[in-house]
Amino acid sequence: MLRELITLNQLKKRNHNFATYKNLMSKKKRVNKNIDDKVISVFKNNPRKIYNHKQIASKLEITDTMGRNAIVKALSKLASQKIIKQSSPGKYGLSDDNKKYIKGPIEITASGNGYLILPEGENDVFISQRNINRAFNGDIVSVYEINRKKSGKSEGEVVEVLEKKEQNFVGILERRKDFGFVNTRGNRMYTDFFIQNEELKDFKDGDKVIVKFKDWPKKATSPFGIIEESLGKPGDMQTEMHAILYEYGLPSKFPDEVEDAANKLDLSITEEEINKRRDFRNILTFTIDPITAKDFDDAISFKKLENNKTEIGIHIADVSHYITPNTILEDEALSRATSVYLVDRVVPMLPEILSNGACSLRPNEEKYTFSSVFIVNERMEVEKEWFGKTIINSDKRFSYEEVQYILDSESPLVSETVSLTEENYTVSDDIFNAITNLDRFAKILREKRMRKGALSFDRVEIKFNLDKENNPESVFFKSSQDANKLVEEFMLLANRKVAEFIGKQKPVKPFVYRIHDLPDEDKLMNLKGVASKLGYDLNMDSKGLNKSLNKLLSESSGQNEQQLIDTLAIRCMSKAVYTTKNIGHYGLAFEYYTHFTSPIRRYPDVMVHRLLESYLSGSTTANQETIEEACHHSSQREILATKAERDSVKYMQVKFMQDKIDQAFEGVISGVTDRGIYVEIIENKCEGLVRVSEIKGDYYNYDNQNHCLVGEKHKKVYQLGGTVTVAVKKADLLKRQLDFILVD
Repeated sequence: MLRELITLNQLKKRNHNFATYKNLMSKKKRVNKNIDDKVISVFKNNPRKIYNHKQIASKLEITDTMGRNAIVKALSKLASQKIIKQSSPGKYGLSDDNKKYIKGPIEITASGNGYLILPEGENDVFISQRNINRAFNGDIVSVYEINRKKSGKSEGEVVEVLEKKEQNFVGILERRKDFGFVNTRGNRMYTDFFIQNEELKDFKDGDKVIVKFKDWPKKATSPFGIIEESLGKPGDMQTEMHAILYEYGLPSKFPDEVEDAANKLDLSITEEEINKRRDFRNILTFTIDPITAKDFDDAISFKKLENNKTEIGIHIADVSHYITPNTILEDEALSRATSVYLVDRVVPMLPEILSNGACSLRPNEEKYTFSSVFIVNERMEVEKEWFGKTIINSDKRFSYEEVQYILDSESPLVSETVSLTEENYTVSDDIFNAITNLDRFAKILREKRMRKGALSFDRVEIKFNLDKENNPESVFFKSSQDANKLVEEFMLLANRKVAEFIGKQKPVKPFVYRIHDLPDEDKLMNLKGVASKLGYDLNMDSKGLNKSLNKLLSESSGQNEQQLIDTLAIRCMSKAVYTTKNIGHYGLAFEYYTHFTSPIRRYPDVMVHRLLESYLSGSTTANQETIEEACHHSSQREILATKAERDSVKYMQVKFMQDKIDQAFEGVISGVTDRGIYVEIIENKCEGLVRVSEIKGDYYNYDNQNHCLVGEKHKKVYQLGGTVTVAVKKADLLKRQLDFILVD
């Protein structure tokens, strides 16, 4: 009995030790596998670099001997598996077969698919929705290239989310008894958020809310989220405009501390400061802006000199006098980088006390400015230029409409029937002569630009007449007239001359340039092919390309195919961006170009003012890397602001069409995809989708090369630029989407 008891105890002890050993071995196996994965991750994120085991340990923050030994074993194992290769004793790099792993930000499209965004010159990698692997728009991801085509285009799969982008999402809250969901699907989001009971709080069912990513457990079908704020009821104007801003990470108001800092600024005009500046207060000066504008950041002065010479001053609000480095106002301006112009509001870059007050060049008020002053002859040749700090007192505030009326009237007397402002007025001979001479000079400048190869895209803007509640009553179109072009040409002149002044100095100084690269060659070939079928010619020779493009745009203007030609031509163009690396501006045909004339609404202009002032004072120090970072950030913020502005127009168009269900309209096919055709209504430019499934009488295939849908049986073609009659089927405010059907 005793022997049996001892044997039993030994067995239990042995089994216990075996279990412990088994658990330890299992744990060690998991640790080793974890180390393998981490080591692989280091190489995949840096596919062109060589590392030894100490460098790998440093990257993984492993300092103990056991951990380093595990790394050494992992390197040997991965090398034997040919995942990595040994370039020299103790040094390893990713094997050629595994360099298909690429790192970068992912951009999710409205369809739910994505693209890995690669540096300029490399083709982005397409990622289907099934291969996005829980990545969100803007996340930094590691992507494995599944296949690469001969065209250079490739498809990939997200294997790891390396860095989550800090962002909020907007959606509709759907409450249940003990949990909830925020439906964020659509607009670059392919899933909804699960909200735990304790996070529901007092948020109301059906409200449009802002939700923040919390976690995405492995077994969960949806990510977990935290509701940050309720915007209100869906469809409400205020709610939807705030939603648009939040969707793009754009602020809707200033923090209290930023407003406080602005309110504490000394905004007085002092004799001490005036004495440091060139005085233009007694020279004829005026502003020309949109009729609804409140932030006037540029003014023009005009003075006739002897020998048929003219002094023209372009005076820009001296924002850098108030916004100084290492302040909370500077941080906020850089963070925003641009003002955002939605249909019913402006979200300014600077607090209102500055944007509409101290910095705004309002008439009959002394203002600090930074100026470009030119002495020109009758041929509009610049004979002398000067840049520096000034003070002005604007004599008159004009709207574009008023200046256009003056130009059209060809007389200094403005008719009493003009209803452009509440007061009826006449303009003096001096102002009339200034405006007509500036118009003449502007036309000379424009003609010179066009001769040098500048492109002319005269796009029509969509505007809305809003009622007291900001609901759209009617739509009107705004095109560029002589008054607009007058201001445009002198702003272009100032921007170009400032860039030339700095850019041509030796040694080269760090500076902010606005660049525009060459068009995409493949897209130009596509445009040439489509234009040729429509009876137009496009000369692809580099020397004659711009002239040929302008001729194509001019000849197709007013024709049914204008929309097709304009759209394809714009798609050929690169995006203009800010950078310290100057390559010129292709679209404007300028060797040097910058943004100097709108510092109230653009942060790069503030940087340009500071750098110009610094170099004028003899300083040669500027951190190019810091400037480049700010340039990149400003370019990205500009893209987001543009998208938000387009979405606000789209929302207003859908709202305008809500009461027009089943009404028929003539339209032009403005886009063709495998999903259907986009149609822009001619009379109001509202755009909607006719789904391919809604086109009756045939089965339609998408021809990507010719931008059309072709019927299999009857061969009927729906092509970009074609005209059709459509009826409004649905106006969805929440999705900001119009659905049309074709009318026979």
